[in-house]
Amino acid sequence: MMWAQVYDPLNNTVLSTLCAAVPVVVLLGGLAVLRWSAHVAAFWGLVSALAVAVFVFEMPASMAGMSALNGALFGLLPIGWIVLNIIFLYQLTRDKGYFKVLQDSIATITDDRRLQLLLIAFAFGAFFEGAAVCGTPVAVTVAILIGLGFSPLAASGLSLIANTAPVAYGALGTPVITLAKVTGLDEMALSAMVGRQLPFFSVLVPFWLIWAFSGWKGVKGVWPAILVTGVSFAIPQFLISNYHGPMLVDVGAAMVSMASLTLFLKFWKPKEVWRTTKLKGHESGRDDEPTPTAFAQHERGLVVRAWVPWFILTIFVFAWGFPTVKDALNGLSQEKRVVVVDGKEKTEQVPYAWKGTTKVDFPLTGLHEQIEKVPPVVAKPVKEKAVYSLNWLSATGTSIFIASILSGLFMGYSFAGLLRKYWETIVITRYSLMTISAMLALGFVTRYSGTDATLGLAFAHTGFLYPFFGTMLGWLGVALTGSDTASNVLFGGLQRVTAEQLNLSPELMAAANSSGGVMGKMIDAQSIVVASTATRWYGHEGDILRYVFWHSIVLAALVGVVVTLQAYVPPFTDMVVSGTTGAAAH
Repeated sequence: MMWAQVYDPLNNTVLSTLCAAVPVVVLLGGLAVLRWSAHVAAFWGLVSALAVAVFVFEMPASMAGMSALNGALFGLLPIGWIVLNIIFLYQLTRDKGYFKVLQDSIATITDDRRLQLLLIAFAFGAFFEGAAVCGTPVAVTVAILIGLGFSPLAASGLSLIANTAPVAYGALGTPVITLAKVTGLDEMALSAMVGRQLPFFSVLVPFWLIWAFSGWKGVKGVWPAILVTGVSFAIPQFLISNYHGPMLVDVGAAMVSMASLTLFLKFWKPKEVWRTTKLKGHESGRDDEPTPTAFAQHERGLVVRAWVPWFILTIFVFAWGFPTVKDALNGLSQEKRVVVVDGKEKTEQVPYAWKGTTKVDFPLTGLHEQIEKVPPVVAKPVKEKAVYSLNWLSATGTSIFIASILSGLFMGYSFAGLLRKYWETIVITRYSLMTISAMLALGFVTRYSGTDATLGLAFAHTGFLYPFFGTMLGWLGVALTGSDTASNVLFGGLQRVTAEQLNLSPELMAAANSSGGVMGKMIDAQSIVVASTATRWYGHEGDILRYVFWHSIVLAALVGVVVTLQAYVPPFTDMVVSGTTGAAAH
């Protein structure tokens, strides 16, 4: 049975939009206002999403249930699988004492907490954002910051703020590549356009990060290092995105930024060393007091051994991110062959013998291609796919799992010891995994029911102000889905259609969806749960959300201002990439 989405079921735009917003209000309000535990807020958010989908938007109940199942499975693999294994690695290194050695070695670069944030939360996190997906950078940086003695709120909130500017080019450029596919716009043009929006914020976010931690006084003490960090990231980000493409933007920019900051600190030191690990303004209250951290000098060989697990992790995560490696793990070689299908020639990749075992696709009966997304969200009706891919070998979490096993053996664990430690990790993360599944189930219900599109259409009615509100639409998409890629799939087509109706550049507004979306990353539910899990600050997801929410709103609004200037105000209008030739046209 085919079901077409309805975006104004009550024949009243305001009422339909308010109903569509109910699940978001329940989830975020439950966390931030009512102080519910994350799994409780996720459960009631999911219940409200199902109720709105079935009783207001008239989605068949069976489809709503299958949508929730699809989201719950996606929450476990790939997202929960990443969280489980990064916590496993952290547990292994901590219990052997290697994590303490690692944090001491970072302190030898700088024992100033502000500079540690620049190096770890911003630059190192950007590297992992470029190589992986689904919360990996937040999980890694939060774990390291907690090990350095940062308070749970500081480690969580600041890692979330830092993980913004790199997000549009995360996972080897997947959000931009996907945006090009769903909009039909040129990939290079979109890469260049995003690369003419985000570098402003690659410079701003490090300043914002240190200000959020230590106030203006703290910023003034290390502003040269902040400037080096931001500029050395922003320039490669612009150059690679405009003249090479989206794939290596984050990885290249992060490596330059880390190297530049480390080299700069060889010759420059702040006059006053900032050793507090708590957020300014949170010296008391609900944020737990950190245990004072004492740093020691270690012999070079021990420091190298302490870093080996994280080098192994980096190598595996980075390798797993390459499309050629991912295809091979999924059973596809790079060799091409021509086959005839229904009398027509078709080129396909030659499969390996293990194709169909390492990646198994399950079309969800009663949901797959049974729902139509219709105008004005898309130019013409599109059938929504609903295929769950059990890609157990090519999933990013698997690369982390393998790296963890190898690291554990390197550190002297027996297989029995690894098994015991893994079970302990499952026990530690069990509620977080359930919460992530429930939150993803909620997100998939809103997607397939069309309630998120109803919210998006409300932004599309803003006329002259659409460049600003279209950017905020991208922010909303990531806040709802937890993914810049998913937001681009959700609203990319709407951005192009609306831009063309308003005589705006479709490349500008499609890019704005991705650029605005990065600021929604810090408040999406799955990222907050990943942060609370990595800090073991369970039950405080609402505290984290309340802290980062206004940072997210203000930064997203600033992106909207930049996009509005690019739409209407010279010389910013000269920055707009248009046509099908991308950056080459400029």
